[in-house]
Amino acid sequence: MARDVRKVVLAYSGGLDTSVILKWLQQEYGCEVVTFTADLGQGEELAPARRKAEMFGVKQIFIEDLREEFVRDFVFPMFRANALYEGCYLLGTSIARPLIAKRQIEIARQVGADAVAHGATGKGNDQVRFELTYYALQPDIRVIAPWREWELGSRQQLIAFAEQHQIPIAKDKRGEAPFSVDANLLHSSSEGKLLEDPWAEPDSIVYQRTLAPEEAPDKPSYVEVAFERGDAVAVDGQRLSPASLLTRLNELGRANGIGRLDLVENRFVGMKSRGVYETPGGSILHQAHRAVESLTLDRGAMHLKDELMPRYAELVYNGFWFSPEREMLQAAIDKSQESVSGTARLKLYKGGVYVVGRQSPKSLYSLAHVTFEEDSVYDQQDAAGFIKLNALRLRLRHRQRGS
Repeated sequence: MARDVRKVVLAYSGGLDTSVILKWLQQEYGCEVVTFTADLGQGEELAPARRKAEMFGVKQIFIEDLREEFVRDFVFPMFRANALYEGCYLLGTSIARPLIAKRQIEIARQVGADAVAHGATGKGNDQVRFELTYYALQPDIRVIAPWREWELGSRQQLIAFAEQHQIPIAKDKRGEAPFSVDANLLHSSSEGKLLEDPWAEPDSIVYQRTLAPEEAPDKPSYVEVAFERGDAVAVDGQRLSPASLLTRLNELGRANGIGRLDLVENRFVGMKSRGVYETPGGSILHQAHRAVESLTLDRGAMHLKDELMPRYAELVYNGFWFSPEREMLQAAIDKSQESVSGTARLKLYKGGVYVVGRQSPKSLYSLAHVTFEEDSVYDQQDAAGFIKLNALRLRLRHRQRGS
């Protein structure tokens, strides 16, 4: 395999896998490695990643706070679509990858790199998400995926490589890690090892972001979320930036045991996998958004949007954020959100999110039309003709069958 790479930008977390990859790139490719670490709200200190990169002799180290961009330009557009993969997954890992990959390409251009690299395995979805974004934004970029090239086939082999090259290893990684964790401001996901048996209930140590519902307070919490043109802008009357707003909802969700999901999903590469997800603030946001839409979206628009949603969610899950079809769907979704302004009131209680109120200055709800009391705006006799016209094809079909 040709090793004609001069400089590569590595998506670098500072963990075992990407630290081994950094050293491996220096050895196998003999190239300069530039590290890029994105702060997407994963809740971990990022200074150790810098120190470890410096230990490897890396001269160009990029550590960037992308939390606001992440929520504003990726999470919020996706939530306008009410996107759920396979009916329940709020796509917390999927939506982070295009931003990381986009910024990698930008850094590669900035520093004159001729390649980018990532630490995703050859079995998972992330390799697809990273690389589809790379190629969409820079078609001629060289991509290095070490897990598809090297002979290190297990965690124990990575540890042995790290010890051989004096790469610091966190103590909890000296044995095989019980499970793999990915986190950002929207969610945390846990996969592998003790979670690989889909019949076994997850141990309590799996959960990173939420109290167990049975340990949540016995008294419900109430929260009001305000929206403008489909995006959340305030919590309990306080206007907040996108990242600050999601952080606040995460706090409320965590305290009330909200947002846990145990899912067996279909990976894009073809296999099924079991993951445990926690999306506390996102679960609240999803319900609040649908509540405001229930007042402000026309029936036809709402139903069409719900028909488009599974396709949109699949595109995000599979890594096609920068595809023309996702952009086309986004344009339609964003058009639908022009009147989605208002406030939802929700009750949070022991893992549940319950909509208990909604209001909007652009509401289509008409009490005069739906009241059970006497009204002067709706002639109930009109319903007879409406029903007969809709029943016509059913009556004709019955006659055709001769029964």
